[in-house]
Amino acid sequence: LGLLYQEYRDKSTREEIETRRLQDSQTDPEETSPSEETPSEAERTSTIENKAPPQINLLRNSNSRFNLWQDLPEVQSSGVLSILQPDEIKLQEAMFELVTSEASYYKSLNLLVSHFMENERLKKILHQSEAHILFSNVLDVMAVSERFLLDLEQRVEENIVISDVCDIVYQHTVNHFSVYITYVSNQTYQERAYKQLLQDKPAFREVISQLELDPKCKGLSFSSFLILPFQRITRLKLLVQNILKKVEEKSDRESTALDAHKELETVVKACNEGVRKMSRTEQMISIQKKLEFKIKSVPIISHSRWLLKQGELQQMNGPKTSRTLRTKKLFREIYLFLFNDLLVICRQIPGDKYQVFDSAPRGLLRVEELEDQGQSLANVFILRLLENADDREASYMLKASSQSEMKRWMISLAPNRRTKFVSFTSRLVDCPQIQCVHPYVAQQPDELSLELADVLNILDKTDDGWIFGERLHDQERGWFPSSMGEEILNPKIRAQNLKECFRVHKSDDSQRRKLGSRNRQ
Repeated sequence: LGLLYQEYRDKSTREEIETRRLQDSQTDPEETSPSEETPSEAERTSTIENKAPPQINLLRNSNSRFNLWQDLPEVQSSGVLSILQPDEIKLQEAMFELVTSEASYYKSLNLLVSHFMENERLKKILHQSEAHILFSNVLDVMAVSERFLLDLEQRVEENIVISDVCDIVYQHTVNHFSVYITYVSNQTYQERAYKQLLQDKPAFREVISQLELDPKCKGLSFSSFLILPFQRITRLKLLVQNILKKVEEKSDRESTALDAHKELETVVKACNEGVRKMSRTEQMISIQKKLEFKIKSVPIISHSRWLLKQGELQQMNGPKTSRTLRTKKLFREIYLFLFNDLLVICRQIPGDKYQVFDSAPRGLLRVEELEDQGQSLANVFILRLLENADDREASYMLKASSQSEMKRWMISLAPNRRTKFVSFTSRLVDCPQIQCVHPYVAQQPDELSLELADVLNILDKTDDGWIFGERLHDQERGWFPSSMGEEILNPKIRAQNLKECFRVHKSDDSQRRKLGSRNRQ
């Protein structure tokens, strides 16, 4: 617990990756891994000498070691390790991790407030409005974390063997965690304000650099503290999932964990929507200004519309019989704006403008990959508009710059088109899987940001190093570089991952199917 949350989180996910690597290399996934060792002989023969609740004050004792539950002296001396079944010990560890990680998170939040927000030099540099955008409602978030941690701590102190924590998670999520939605929804403005302050105010830049160098920060950047609430609410959902995988099926603890998970999922979704709504609105206004309609004008800005993909492709001129010709003159540039409900086809014109010459509802698009192509027609596909701007069917033969770009366009244009591998939501017994070993930040709307230890089903892959995947814990889909992950080769581990995921989402199976059948948008 002497670790800041950023360190704690990194250590925890790295251990998760290594554990999964070890399991993947074993022939039997049920074999015990180092992180799940059975109690030693000395521990087994010890007797229950101390029945009193352990005094484990995580909020005030922030310099404790990074411990497993079974490493606590109070637990070892009690003799419970010789009584509890291995599965119950794993469950205790999962619940204890939720508690200790909250203590580490609270410590980092406290540092953000006391070391940065309340710094007198920084206060003098920032206007009140700038400080409000930069730190938002972080004081509310910290107060919620403190109250949450105190309740968790009280539960740990009630008994050496933790009865449950998900009931506490549920109550706090329902009654208090809305502060996270407020904080995270401000993220777009927060990031922009921070960049602007660094650029416009040398004094701000200097103070922040000096504060970051303080040993308290352990080499971590100011921005890594600002993003803590969003990381925490997402991680908390995963920690509850981990508990859910370990509780007895059809038990009260399973029911409580499912309830807590469902409420956390609602908060996380609201956080994501808050961030996306802010950036999407600004993006749609920018695009609208760049479009000039050669055809009947289509209103672009809508509260329910957002951009999925944009980019340049080569359009083949002339009838299909011209495919026999091998010359680049066959192609000319066009530019596509694909929204969640609409495709707009343009040609770029001077002044960073785009002239629209065709459009169609996204639901009336079909794609077809060409086979047996020569080199000049590699990465070519047919795009059919069943009903275009002139209320007639139209076809375009389009060439992409690479195989991955072609596949990305085809999947975005026709999301219900069958992928190379069957989706997680099909309940297929086996499917290629990959675990993330390097974090990745999405660069395009059709890409998927990855966190360390994320596990994904591989739905499609390209020869030039891209994977289209579906993350198991939330069914979000998108593209990412294959170098970000390691494929899980053991079929038993893949089946186990799917089984656990089905269990996590079984409380709302219809919602799971709905989420799994759509692209990340």
